[in-house]
Amino acid sequence: MGKIVNIETQEVAGIELELFVVSFEKDKMTLRVPTHKAVEVGMRPLSSPDLVGQAFKTLKGKARVKRAMWSRRAQEYEQKINSGDLIAIAEVVRDLHRHGDQREQSYSERQLYEAALERLTREIAVVRGNDEPSAMKEIDDVLVSRSAA
Repeated sequence: MGKIVNIETQEVAGIELELFVVSFEKDKMTLRVPTHKAVEVGMRPLSSPDLVGQAFKTLKGKARVKRAMWSRRAQEYEQKINSGDLIAIAEVVRDLHRHGDQREQSYSERQLYEAALERLTREIAVVRGNDEPSAMKEIDDVLVSRSAA
């Protein structure tokens, strides 16, 4: 998750471009995105507190696992994660979460689950103004209470 830290103008190939300077503190990376391409490359504002509440509601729901082949489901999960849609990401976390008495996850399931969980955790932490471990605990509490029900 990046944060716009500046808007600057640069000349590239003789053309003046207005750029968002986006800092990814956790990854120690800075990215410059032309302002006119922001939506096209997937930049979006943070989710609202209401949307975070809806994401938690989604996490509490019953896992929905389609009977399609794993490769097709994996592709759908990846699309949801990359969409940036907090509800879709929460669906992936909900559907791939495993608790003690369920079968072990495959490596690819685990990778998708962790990617979705990390994105969900980061966004919730920023929107709620707390740290990632607190957000992770909140998510985990919801998932564990769901599996105990």
